[in-house]
Amino acid sequence: MQLGRLLRRAGLGLGALAAVLAAGFLWQRSTFIDPRPSAIMVDRHGEFLAQIGRTGLGYGYWRVTKVPDRVAAAILALEDRRFWQHPGVDPLAILRAAATNWQAGRRLSGASTLAMQVARMQHPSPRGYAAKTLEAATALVMTARYGRQAVLQQYLRIVPFGQDSHGIAHAASWYFDKPVEDLSWAEIAFLSAIPQSPGADNPDTESGRRRITARARTALARLREGGVLGEVEFSQAQQDLDALLPRAHPERPPEAVHAILHVEALAAEAAPMEQIRSTLDAGLERRLAKLARDRLDALRGEGAAQVAVILADRPSREVLALVGSGRWATADAGKIDYAFRYRSPGSTLKPFVFAEALETRVIGPATVLLDAPDNGTGIDNADRRFLGPLLPGQALGNSRNVPAASLVRMTGVARTYWFLAALGLHDEQRPADRYGLTLTVGGLPTELDRLVTAYGALANEGQLAPLRWYREEALPPPHRVLSAETSSLITGFLADPMARLPSFARMGATEYPFPVAIKTGTSQGYRDAWVAAYTDRYVIGVWIGRPDGRPMNGLSGASSAALVARDILLDLHHAETDGLSDGSFKPPAGTRPPPACAAIASAGESGCTQAATERLSTIRPEPAARPDPPTPRLRIASPLNRSIFIRNPETPADIASLPFRVTASSAQVAVAWYVDGTQVGAADPGTTFRWPVRPGRHIIRARGRSGDLESPPIEVTVQ
Repeated sequence: MQLGRLLRRAGLGLGALAAVLAAGFLWQRSTFIDPRPSAIMVDRHGEFLAQIGRTGLGYGYWRVTKVPDRVAAAILALEDRRFWQHPGVDPLAILRAAATNWQAGRRLSGASTLAMQVARMQHPSPRGYAAKTLEAATALVMTARYGRQAVLQQYLRIVPFGQDSHGIAHAASWYFDKPVEDLSWAEIAFLSAIPQSPGADNPDTESGRRRITARARTALARLREGGVLGEVEFSQAQQDLDALLPRAHPERPPEAVHAILHVEALAAEAAPMEQIRSTLDAGLERRLAKLARDRLDALRGEGAAQVAVILADRPSREVLALVGSGRWATADAGKIDYAFRYRSPGSTLKPFVFAEALETRVIGPATVLLDAPDNGTGIDNADRRFLGPLLPGQALGNSRNVPAASLVRMTGVARTYWFLAALGLHDEQRPADRYGLTLTVGGLPTELDRLVTAYGALANEGQLAPLRWYREEALPPPHRVLSAETSSLITGFLADPMARLPSFARMGATEYPFPVAIKTGTSQGYRDAWVAAYTDRYVIGVWIGRPDGRPMNGLSGASSAALVARDILLDLHHAETDGLSDGSFKPPAGTRPPPACAAIASAGESGCTQAATERLSTIRPEPAARPDPPTPRLRIASPLNRSIFIRNPETPADIASLPFRVTASSAQVAVAWYVDGTQVGAADPGTTFRWPVRPGRHIIRARGRSGDLESPPIEVTVQ
């Protein structure tokens, strides 16, 4: 007797435990998933650029904050006519489906409600009676938990509408280019008919449209029967349906692939957006890509293999176009974005060396610099020639290595190195002595986008600000790194064609029929050719080189990259000139540009200095309020940015992994690793973390576990 009571109690306890477990299981399954919405990227004029979705999930999933009554009526007319009456499962529909299937001897009709469909879409499983029972139980809990209105909203957020589109809001934009609230009755009926067979019926094909239209007519008829549509509205909707044609889907412009991928990576960790309004100009992308490609093709015989271009609006720093390579192709590693590759910048850093020397009053605009051998710097000029005494404008215009190295020595290697970091040209944490005086000749690698950003400070009177790639991008405000007077002096030096004599001939690639401040650069062995330039409207940077880093056949910045920049700036000027402005650079109040004393050697130092002093303002450049030294940042050493990894199919999935490491300069920091915004692990100082790979494109970031450091994001693709 006592044993029987114990068994009954045990049975009751096990039953209660099973009930609790079942309830918890159903509660978890009934929880609404919250997929990150995809975004449609457009250019600055609203032209389509790309859809940004997550691998395997497709596009859409846009939130539906309020379901329009017309949309709800049409969807329910086809999918769940008793939605507002049943608790998530419709007994009448089940009986009707069972009778129909029994009479036919096979399955012809289902009885899935909207809630059951949501349960199946959130947790897909093979069809069968067991799965159907689980969906029904989940639907009952879901409806009781959230209510019918919320279930309808979730359905309209995740239901597929064909062509990888999910959710009514995205489908309205994708098929008809309008918000869901503006859809006509015919458009609503058409879209409502797609979810019944989203994979088989393609709206882009005639047969698919025909089947969708037939179901749409059924929806309209049911809406009329239910009194939702009057005769006039019904007749008009039928006529509209006959003429309805979903819009042709725009294609991603091939010239803008690198730009699109970069904007996508920047926006990956921002707040979810349904539309990314990039600053890019699709028309300019096409023009610049063709001009750069044509010029590159003409230079291939001299060993040039790739090109990169960044064009930005000067006042706003908004990027108008990015050409990441000659062509998006496997040949010549064209899928690499060379605008974001560290390469030796040659002499393009010299303007900042001169700017720092002027800013700190190591020199003035009329100081005579000596370009002569045996100067004690160990630096020689590229042409092995010496021009003797030069004004700063001439020394910079002629890109003389010897005077520039002397300025670094006088200003201080550490101070110059820090100033280049303050401009964003590098974020190295290694000692400045590692580079020494080679800072003037390209010893410190940088990227094209960093170079364009720094030249933007020169172009905007010493105010430094990041480049803007999309309108919603959260960026810090501009801050001063140079005085307006110093920036104006450097601009005058770079824009004076006479100051470039005799090293650069007149009427060459660096001279324009309108004012352009320009500086070329060539790395050792002709491995990299650069130019950075700005006008009153634009800032542009160009790089030309080879993916393998091998030398070109004597191609310098002036004989290659400068040609690309000239093609582009002349094209822009001819297309936009209005005759109202000569494009001159306006100096700060109270200053005048210095002279280019070409005859300094014959006129004598004192005479030239006196002439220069008379023409200059009596106001010397006032030093800017200098920013604090930049906070050291983590940098990811492995994997490399934009790497593509192909998994070995013979490697078990549980041991396929990638090593995550930070650079040696930040190796003493405890690091937390994040993939696609989610922390996946951590590593002690100096150790490597291995991440189990999963297919797709991923954004990787490292953060110091103390919370004070964060690396720039990188992107990798696993195939």
